[in-house]
Amino acid sequence: MQPFMQAMSFRHACKKFDPQRKIPAEDFQQILEFGRLSPSSFGMEHWHFVVVQTPELRGKLREACWNQPQITESSHVVVILAKTSAVEPGSDYVKRLFGRRGLPQDAQDAYLARYAAHSETEIAPYINTFAWSSKQCYLALANMMTGAASMGIDSCPIEGFSKPGVEAVLDVDTQQYGVAVVVAFGYRAGEQTPRLRQSLDDLVEYR
Repeated sequence: MQPFMQAMSFRHACKKFDPQRKIPAEDFQQILEFGRLSPSSFGMEHWHFVVVQTPELRGKLREACWNQPQITESSHVVVILAKTSAVEPGSDYVKRLFGRRGLPQDAQDAYLARYAAHSETEIAPYINTFAWSSKQCYLALANMMTGAASMGIDSCPIEGFSKPGVEAVLDVDTQQYGVAVVVAFGYRAGEQTPRLRQSLDDLVEYR
């Protein structure tokens, strides 16, 4: 089996972690690197990773995450924040990230104009900036989980949480960020539960 398919077959939403097993620091750093290297719309890197380490903070975070045991029993917990105001057209952040491409000024101005038009016509009519940024954060989330699986490390993406509650626990500047998703990493305790998936015939349409 190809390595990528092996990782996809290994990965599951781990509900029961072994609290005694810790991910080596260099391996966890690699997982964060998988997130950092992920693609994002217009290359805006919409994510900010908060690694929640102290037992006290993880206990409070668990309360805000429907008391799910993965929060305190896993080796590492990452809260992925989605950038909001920073990725609005015309912001200094947007200008800086476009500027690093080293384009001539007229080309950079054209990209900034296209970015603003995309925001106006393809984002604002349908979703808000937080929702758009959260979509990008899920690209990083998927790469982190699959990358972790390739290293024999389990994960569990967590959407069951109070967004205001998590933001309060972490003292998030909600003018700049919103909580997109929480993810736990570690090692499974016992066998994984069966994974149920529809067939390709049910999911794929050719035209």
